Amino acid sequence: MLTLGGKRIVRVSHLFSLPILLRTLWAPWRRIISYPGAGLDAKLRAVGDNMVSRVIGFTVRVLVLITACLIVLLTSVLQLIFVILWPLLPVAIIAFIIKGVIG
Repeated sequence: MLTLGGKRIVRVSHLFSLPILLRTLWAPWRRIISYPGAGLDAKLRAVGDNMVSRVIGFTVRVLVLITACLIVLLTSVLQLIFVILWPLLPVAIIAFIIKGVIG
């Protein structure tokens, strides 16, 4: 039962690609980069564009990481509830049958 829950948590982690998100946290968004031109104005514009792209990439990745952590936490809590309630299921079935027969 616990190994199944652990596998679910790992599956959610892989679904969101958490190791890749952490490794590429400061990478530019969708690898959109500007190459500097010859003049100072073009170089400054390229630096600004690249910084904006990296900030957007960081923001999106952090939001996805927060969402992934919340879903991993929710999966863990639901798995814990499932592990606690699973042994009680046969008793609940018998109790419901008795309650249905008695009234």
